[in-house]
Parts: sequence; structure tokens; C-alpha cells
Amino acid sequence: MIRVLIADDHTMFVDGIESILNTVPEIEVIGRCYDGPSILEFIKKDQPDILLLDVNLPGKNGIEVCKELQKKMPAVKVLAISMFNEESYVSEILNNGAKGYILKNTGREELLLAINTVQSGQTYFSKEVTNTIMKGLMNSRKNGSKKTGFFPKISRREKEVLKLIVAEHTTQEIANLLFISLKTVESHRSSLLSKLNARNTAGLVRITLENKLLD
Repeated sequence: MIRVLIADDHTMFVDGIESILNTVPEIEVIGRCYDGPSILEFIKKDQPDILLLDVNLPGKNGIEVCKELQKKMPAVKVLAISMFNEESYVSEILNNGAKGYILKNTGREELLLAINTVQSGQTYFSKEVTNTIMKGLMNSRKNGSKKTGFFPKISRREKEVLKLIVAEHTTQEIANLLFISLKTVESHRSSLLSKLNARNTAGLVRITLENKLLD
């Protein structure tokens, strides 16, 4: 029996995943979580074999959750699931212990294949994610001599948010300017704090300016 915990902040998506998994006798869904902190609390009491983990979560994003699990509960196998197929997200969560990365447009058969593959101790990536990883490796080889920093790649949207943070805009102002929700702004801010190893917004601004990340 493969015990699975589903973590995503969209209830309808979780409902869909759970309905698929409930049709498979050898898989048991032991719970669902909608934010980062609740995942860690749940796993302290009931440890799953597989954590289906959304990369963008409120409270504590998937990358931070994965990093903490890697330190405290490495036996939990993390299968990241996201709508984002960007090298920065993929590389960051894999570097922090995830065993696989699939996209939210994944079908039933591939979802089950990914779960079984990760449970067997192997890694699994959606085809599109594999292509992204390969492109990243090729770009790293081409630009290796020009690389000046050691920060994970910042996505285009994250850079837009970062630029507005440095310009001292509030979360609400950033949401209005970029036509995104407050939750999405906070998710990007949390991801930036993790990627740049900053403790707060002031640290984020300092690191950005010192390393000329917006040049």
C-alpha cells in the first residue's frame, strides 16, 4: 500500500487528484493539506510514503517545505506538482530533495506512473520538465564562464515582483500593477526569500542591490 498525502491550495484540484487515487486499490490517500505549515504538522503525526506537493503554497512554499522535510523526515518521498515549467522552480525543489516533478496538466496514467516510479526509489519528470532540465544544463555549459553569482535562476515574473519590491511598492500595489492576486505576490516574495537566502524584505533588497540582480 502506498500512502499519499496531497498538498495544494486549490480544493477542486485536490478533489480531482483524490478521486483518481481512490480508484487504485494499492494507493491510500491519508490526508490533504492546503498550506505549507499544515503539511509539516500533519507529517509529524502521520508520515506518508509520498507527498504530492504543489510548489506554490501559502504560509510556506513547496521549496521551503521540501527543504525542511529533507532535514527532518528524509524518508518522505516528495513528488512536486505544479503549473509552472520553469527551470528555476524545477532546479530549486530538486536541489532540496524532491524525487520528481510533474505538471498539473498531467493525465491519470502519468500521475500513477509518477507515484509508482518515485515510490520504487527512482526519479520521475514529465516530458516537458525533462526538456526544461536539459535546456538548463546546456545553457549552463554555454554560459558557465560568464556566471557571476550562486543564486538559483529567478523567473521573469519573480524579477518583475523583485523590481517593484526594491522600488518600495506595497504588496497591494504590486498586485495591482501586475494584475495578479495578493496570494500570488506573497508566493513570489516567499520564493525570492528562499532563493536569495534572505530573512526579510530588507535583506532581499540588500542582496538584490549588492549583486546587481536587476541589471
